Amino acid sequence: MSNAAWESLSNQAVAAAGVVYFLALLAHLVEWSALRRLPVAQDAKQPVGAGAPAESVVAAEDESASARDRSAMFGRLGLLLTVLACAIHFVALLGRGLAADPIRVPWGNMYEFTLSGTFFVTLIFLVARQRLRLAWMAPIVVGTVLTLLMIDVIWLHEEVAPLTEALYSPWLVIHVVSAVIATATFTLGGLLSVLYLVKERQLGRGGGTTGYLARVPAPALLDRTAYRLHAFAFPVWTFAVLITGPIWAHEAWSRYWNWDPKEVWAFITWVVYAAYLHARATAGWKGRNAAYLALLGTATLWFNFIGINFFSTSSQHSYADAPPAVVQVLESPPPDPLVGV
Repeated sequence: MSNAAWESLSNQAVAAAGVVYFLALLAHLVEWSALRRLPVAQDAKQPVGAGAPAESVVAAEDESASARDRSAMFGRLGLLLTVLACAIHFVALLGRGLAADPIRVPWGNMYEFTLSGTFFVTLIFLVARQRLRLAWMAPIVVGTVLTLLMIDVIWLHEEVAPLTEALYSPWLVIHVVSAVIATATFTLGGLLSVLYLVKERQLGRGGGTTGYLARVPAPALLDRTAYRLHAFAFPVWTFAVLITGPIWAHEAWSRYWNWDPKEVWAFITWVVYAAYLHARATAGWKGRNAAYLALLGTATLWFNFIGINFFSTSSQHSYADAPPAVVQVLESPPPDPLVGV
């Protein structure tokens, strides 16, 4: 296949993945809406209540059984569609890399970074779904990925172009893979922190026993799961930011640290998450304070991921999105002020 054909395949795969993600989101919404009127006690197949007429009890049990069966069916359908969308998403990434000449990793600009990041969000969710019992997060994760993909296609899309010389390095692959995995995991942890705050507020207001939030785990479990995700992502981020990043910078620019805005914000993100883990381990921070600190880390993470590329004109990392003239300026050494004196 030609490079143009691979690029066309990638674009078609992105569109197809978006459609399948949308169908998966609908399936998950139907899954949860089937249980919206049933109390959690009935959802757990507990008795309807003592003292009710036998006919009412039987009818209520039949209704709850039907709702549970319908919910389980659409839950399985949603999971199948999410797995299919993730596979198509991978095809889009593969096609994007094969469309370049020479063949390269698909991390040359913000469109490709976001395409990769959303893929890893879905992949990590599917991997952790059973182990951490995150099935209830499916509509939120799929909805977030779908929204980011729409933003990526509408506002960030760029044609395939060759990488600058500094990006042709095996350290780029190691650095970006670890950074994207950490970013995706931190994002899932941030979503859990948001849900913790919402769930805690609902309970503080004496929230009901029906609806989606009623089936979200207790705040203590949300807090603990968010902590586990952050504890996994932090060493991966450390490896990306403090080890492979400086090695790649030295190989590309002969310096381990350049005070580049993206490097500085990556380190700020590292400090925030280090403070989060340290506060939990030593000061016993849990609950609301830990959630706020985790969300601060998420904000710095995504500002570093996207904001620097739009607001910084001095970052050496911005060549991934800059036009050729800017790339040439970024790669050229500054003029010597003493020349001609």
